[in-house]
Amino acid sequence: MSRIAYVDGQYLPLGEAGVPVEDRGLQFADAVYEVWALRGGRLLDHAGHLERLGRSLRELSIGWPVSPQALDVIVRELVRRNRVRDGLVYLQITRGTAPRDHPFPKEGSGPTLILTVRRKDPGAGDRRAAAGIKVRTMADIRWGRVDIKTTGLLANVLAKQAALEAGFDDAWLLDGQGRVTEGTAQNAWIVDADGVLRTRPLGNDILGGITRATVARIAAGLQMKVVEAPFTLAEALAAREAFITSATTYVTPVIAIDGQPVGSGVPGPVAQRLRAAYLLA
Repeated sequence: MSRIAYVDGQYLPLGEAGVPVEDRGLQFADAVYEVWALRGGRLLDHAGHLERLGRSLRELSIGWPVSPQALDVIVRELVRRNRVRDGLVYLQITRGTAPRDHPFPKEGSGPTLILTVRRKDPGAGDRRAAAGIKVRTMADIRWGRVDIKTTGLLANVLAKQAALEAGFDDAWLLDGQGRVTEGTAQNAWIVDADGVLRTRPLGNDILGGITRATVARIAAGLQMKVVEAPFTLAEALAAREAFITSATTYVTPVIAIDGQPVGSGVPGPVAQRLRAAYLLA
């Protein structure tokens, strides 16, 4: 069965779907996106992703192409048509198509809505989490508003590629003071020497992860202490555990940073417990 995409009111075979050359998402990355995880036919954190999408649109002054209620129907119908139970739903909303010019167009097509769904083997992620991942650090060179989930991800792509080419699984980015901001597509956490869960506070320099928020609530419910506070690379290396959270990785342990083991160098009990609890939430 061929994959089905959705573009501006039409469900189309993926190979036939497209946007005009002058779509501003293509020309300027003038667009936002969201990603939902599908696990057993369930859209994880669905309401939270819709809420964050609305915030991203407001920050860029892009209108909703359809109402949030209609979008919910479209997402679920696209999942049904693709017959996917375990996978990812990827959404983009661009400012639309207009003659190429930097200012917002006074006239144009209006926002463009693009949706795709693809299968993903949940077992692969579970095995990755069971083994843990290794990250390298590098300077955070992204623009100053990464709290908006835009499609302008070139700096993230370059960091991820550099990490892979150096033999790591991913990268953690460092600000000018040597503190961890986040991963290339994930929020970063440690369990410090006192057993406190720490993750960088929300601000313009990180994306407010929906999985991050859910995991923080789960941890509090499990009587774990969660503090939103920056941590340095040195503190991460001295931590009991480290892990990442995102819609695509859920909760995944980080077992080494820059070639140095974190804690005992194997996935720790806190991250494992949180992953199990998240998948049951």
